[in-house]
Amino acid sequence: MELTVYGTEALCASCIQAPSSRSTAEWLEAAVTRKYGNPVTVRYVDLEHPITESDRLYCEKIVADEYFYPLVVSDHVVLGDGFISLKPIFRFLDNHGFKDINESRRYDSRGE
Repeated sequence: MELTVYGTEALCASCIQAPSSRSTAEWLEAAVTRKYGNPVTVRYVDLEHPITESDRLYCEKIVADEYFYPLVVSDHVVLGDGFISLKPIFRFLDNHGFKDINESRRYDSRGE
């Protein structure tokens, strides 16, 4: 599974006190890896340098003010824009069958 973070190094003018999009991608990757391990990857795409046609379409929507950046998308589902919250991203991954790797450790440590 791949999460894509669209944005730019410049801070979003509407998102006072928010980190850059690249910092958000790094934070998201660390949080997702801690919870789910390595089956989920996080990809950062700069608005000025989209890689795929899908990237180009999302970047155009950000430029047209349909979304704020950073924008997080997976499987053509928008999971958040502007201030990114982990809750909807984790819910999306849970609904796609990903398991919290820490849950099994908790049970193992209690001998259950």
